[in-house]
Amino acid sequence: MKIHGIEGLSNFEIEDEIRRGGRFVLFSYTISVVFMTFKRSSDVFFIREGQSTFFKGLPYTLISLFLGWWGIPWGFIYTPMSLFTNITGGKDVTAALLSDASSQE
Repeated sequence: MKIHGIEGLSNFEIEDEIRRGGRFVLFSYTISVVFMTFKRSSDVFFIREGQSTFFKGLPYTLISLFLGWWGIPWGFIYTPMSLFTNITGGKDVTAALLSDASSQE
């Protein structure tokens, strides 16, 4: 799994950013082709405190807006879910990533 935004940061710097409000997020996108609908997640993005998620989530929002609605019936269900996730800042997976990392030590 690729994590965007941590390039050049040490583990200590990442932990410090998380203590100050940084978080790891996923964005959701939906692609439909008539009777098939696929709901997927992006790579993980590290968002520092005060950093906006708007532009990081925008490509996934646009994919869903233009390609998500066309599946019957799931396109009409999954597309609004993806849009809501992205518009509200993505899905916070910080706790899951930290838990996974501590269990691998």
